[in-house]
Amino acid sequence: MKYLDHHLRLFLAIAKARSLSAAADALELTQSGLSKQLSTLESYIGHPLFDRHGRGVALTDAGLKLQDVARPAYELIDNCVSQMREEQGVTEGTLRVATIHTLSYYFVADVLAKFMGQRPKVNMTLLGRSSPEVVDLVETGKADLGFVYDTAVASDAVDIVPLFDEEMCLVVHRSSPFAVMESISLCENDVPLIVFPANYALRRMLSGSVLNLHVAAEVDTVDAMLRLASLTSGQCILPSRMPTHLLEEYDLRRVKIVNPKLSRRIVVITRSGRAPSTLCTLVLDIAKGVLG
Repeated sequence: MKYLDHHLRLFLAIAKARSLSAAADALELTQSGLSKQLSTLESYIGHPLFDRHGRGVALTDAGLKLQDVARPAYELIDNCVSQMREEQGVTEGTLRVATIHTLSYYFVADVLAKFMGQRPKVNMTLLGRSSPEVVDLVETGKADLGFVYDTAVASDAVDIVPLFDEEMCLVVHRSSPFAVMESISLCENDVPLIVFPANYALRRMLSGSVLNLHVAAEVDTVDAMLRLASLTSGQCILPSRMPTHLLEEYDLRRVKIVNPKLSRRIVVITRSGRAPSTLCTLVLDIAKGVLG
């Protein structure tokens, strides 16, 4: 009989539902179509498999005999397939994602929220680090993938997939003298800045682009930077994509930087020489979708 496996699956679905109509709904088939396929199976076997009654169907002796053999066999197959999928990280597993601090406030948060919605059983760890630390975590296999600036990646041990370019802006307290400005030239104004430490990619960008960089304070997290800017009416440089509601919590606002042009490319990195896992591939696909 052609497609015997398919007909046996339908038979088990009817036996489980004890109703042709309920089984048809679960299988997204018409009741007449399902009934026809059941009749084909019964004709092939040479015995009726169900007795029909007003409230549904009941297994005949032949139906019980077939169910006793077919159900455990298919359960064994289904369990084996599920286990194989889980071992490949399709539905379960562990995922370690490293990201630079700023991205965790907007882009990476959106990506991982969508990922967790699709793979709720995955044990996921998010590691917020500086750019060199993100690269090191991926190189050493302590993170499965990382989100970082391309300028921070100078290693043949990782593969790079470009994602998007982002512009920097000046973030100021509303009481700052710069808050009334729509745009600013850092080359023409002496702007005291709260900055990240020297090993951070954003700090290196500023040091290489802004002559006579005026460092007022150093901090190593975005939270500390925003809090300090709020308490001291200071200024800092952060991505323009930083959420508005977050800045407003600290009475901060953005000012566009027109000179120098400060932008950077965000990339995702994975360990070179190792095929990305199914989970890593899914995260990358989601990241590209978020950008779209």
